[in-house]
Formats: sequence, structure tokens, C-alpha cells
Amino acid sequence: MSLLKRLEKKAAISEEIPAPRSHPDRGQAPVSNWRPRRDPYQNLKNNLHKKVISELALNADEDDKEEASKKIADLVKDILDREGENLPRLEIERITAEIVDEVIGFGPITPLLNDPTVTEVMVNGPHQVYIEREGRLEKTDVCFRDNNHVLHIIEKIVAPIGRRIDESMPMVDARLPDGSRVNAIIPPLALTGPTVTIRKFFRDPLKIEDLISLGTLTETMATFMEACVKARLNIVVSGGTGSGKTTTLNVLSSFIPEDERIVTIEDAAELQLRQEHVVTLESRPPNLEGKGAVTIRDLVRNALRMRPDRIIVGEVRGGEALDMLQAMNTGHDGSLTTGHANSPRDMLSRLETMVLMAGMDLPMRAIRDQVASAIDLIIQQSRFRDGTRKVTHVTEVQGMEGDVIVLQDLFVFRQTGVNENGKVQGQFLSTGIRPKFCSRMEEMGIRLDHTIFSPAPI
Repeated sequence: MSLLKRLEKKAAISEEIPAPRSHPDRGQAPVSNWRPRRDPYQNLKNNLHKKVISELALNADEDDKEEASKKIADLVKDILDREGENLPRLEIERITAEIVDEVIGFGPITPLLNDPTVTEVMVNGPHQVYIEREGRLEKTDVCFRDNNHVLHIIEKIVAPIGRRIDESMPMVDARLPDGSRVNAIIPPLALTGPTVTIRKFFRDPLKIEDLISLGTLTETMATFMEACVKARLNIVVSGGTGSGKTTTLNVLSSFIPEDERIVTIEDAAELQLRQEHVVTLESRPPNLEGKGAVTIRDLVRNALRMRPDRIIVGEVRGGEALDMLQAMNTGHDGSLTTGHANSPRDMLSRLETMVLMAGMDLPMRAIRDQVASAIDLIIQQSRFRDGTRKVTHVTEVQGMEGDVIVLQDLFVFRQTGVNENGKVQGQFLSTGIRPKFCSRMEEMGIRLDHTIFSPAPI
């Protein structure tokens, strides 16, 4: 089926999406007093959109988006000429661009998604759209017609990857064709209207040099992390929401040798590995009957039968942590994953909790033994108030002493203050501790200059 015919089908589906209803027990959703300025050409644009879809369905059979865009622009001008609409040239160009975005893009937010300076797009109902640029939130002038318009765009995002969103399943995680991560939640759960959060990914994935230039880490820390990945240490990248965990995981994965087989496991595929031998697995939600769900835990267990050299789990957040730890302890060295935590110690506590979520009645000592023997290194990343993201701790897991897991910081970021422009000031430091796994690195032929562990700024 051609691109334009698929778009015609999706447009027809969107016409059938019912308007969000108020919840009978909660009354009407709160309504803001603010209303967008009415577009004087809105009715004209609605009619043009229907006519463009109708005429394209009769004669378009190409999948080339550029060709489709040109055809749509020509059709809009032809229809305006036929109907005798005398509009200023700039208005015609604006209306044409909006209709192109509506038919082959993602509606009003398409220009934001195409803007390389925008890192996140947040749609809070039809009349409020925010973006993140350089780590700071900005409100935009972009707005949708109504709730149904937002629902149509959500449907357009989730349908191609086999996901669905409706009153029976009002939340969904999805991805755009470029790998950007999408979360959507609709009424009756979202009282202010359909809400969409899109975390954009760089078209060209960041490299370690980019993280160094952005001040996320130093060249010395980068050299050390590269050695850890090549030495097949098991690494967890921890941090809060939006702290850059997945970006760091992408960079770490770039150090994996080309001759190794990598299996990645994610809720919504977003890792951008450059190696050739990569198998990408993605979880699946239940179907209409509530059956057929495939969880991260199912995929981790299956990955163990796929002869992986490395297993990369996008994020552990539940019972899959137990299977991941068991894999790390049974020969699958060099595994990488991320997790939500505010410090390396908190990450260990969260892992213990997630293992208990697997439903196994294990004593806490046994769980901690598993964690301590499986994890070699924790990289803690934080997002600061000025929007910058930095690796604040590189911490070795040294083992058990009694009932406590022993951690040792190797590199840390110490904040010293904030300058007059609101920028965070500080420096990266080496703690002066030489990690215990250095001998393991040397056995594998990986030698580090031990001066990098000298206690000093780096």
C-alpha cells in the first residue's frame, strides 16, 4: 500500500475517534481560562485537507515523501485557484506548509520535531505545547484544533509500530521513525486532554568526543570507561529522568568490538548502535483481549538462548533485574543497562527491590551477593538546574563485607557554585583509588596509565 493511501486510511480512522468524555465520577476536567487566537483560515484549511486527501487517493502511488509534499503543494494551489480564493502569497505558503505537515508529518508539532535545537516536545492538551531547548523549558505558539486533532496525531504515531491507544488502554510508549521516544496518555486519565511527550534523539548519535566537549565527563574518565567496556565489565548507568542515561549507554556501547554479537532489549527501541552484528528486541503490550504481552523479562530470558556476547537492556525497572543479574553471573560478561536512581547506593537498593518484584522468595543476603558479584561499575549521571548533564560518580562495586555491599568512588564531580549566568561551576576529581579490577584488565591486555588515578582534578 502506498504512503499516501495509508495516510488516507489513517485520516479516515481519525474521523471516527470519539471526543474525550468526562469521567462520571470525577466531573468535567479542569478547563483553563486561556484560549488560543482563532485562525481565520481554519475552516478553509479543514476543507483543503479533506479535498487533498480525496484527490491524492485517486492518483498517487509513490512512497517518496518529497514527491508527496510537492504533489500536495501543487494540489493546494490548484484547489485555491479553482475556488477563487484570493489570499496573500505568504498565507498560501503557510497554509500549504500546515497541510503538508498534517498529511505526511505529525501535524502542528512537525516543525518542532525538525528543529535540531529542540530536544523535547511536550503537548499538554490541544492548546499548550512546550519544548526543551538547551536544557530549559519554553512555551510555544503551537496549538492543535481540539482534542480529536491531538488524538489523530497520537494514532498516526503508534499505529505503524503495532501499538494502540483507546479508553481500554489509555497509555502507550512508542517511537518515531527516527528513534525518538514517545509517551502518550489520554482521557479519562489525562484530565487536561491528550498529553504527548516526545524525547528527540540526535540524527547523528553523540560520540564520546561530544560528551567531553559538552562537559558531561573528562577525557581521562572517557579513557577509563572505554577500557572498562573492552575489559567486559558489567556496567549500570544510573540517574534520574532526563539525566542522559540512554545517551551515555549509547556512547558506552560504541566501545564494544565489531566482532561481538550484541542483543539489545528495550520497551521502545531507541538505542542507536553502530556495530554491524546487532539484534534488536522490543517488548509488546497485550492485545484487545489482554493477551499476547511480551515483557522485558521474557526477552531477557530468550536472549540467553541467542548466543549473545553482550546483552544490553535499555532500562531495568522490574523482575527482569533478577534474570539480568543471573546472566551477568553465568558467563555473559560485558552486559550494560540503565536504571533510575539518585546515587550509586540507591541504584543497588533499587536492584534489590526489583529482584523481589520477580516473585522469588530469596533472602536479602542472597540477593546482595548476586548484585555484588554481578555488577562491576556504576556510572551515576545527573541533570543540573542549568540543564547541563554530568557524570557525577564513577563507582566500583568491590564486593561484600558482612551484609553490606562495599562501594568505592573512583571519579566524582564536585560542584563549587553557580556563576552569574546560572551555570553550574565545579570540577571532576579522581579520588586516588586504584580499582580492584585493574588486574583483570591487564590479564586481557588492556593497560591503563595509573597516573589517571592520582588524587587531583582531571
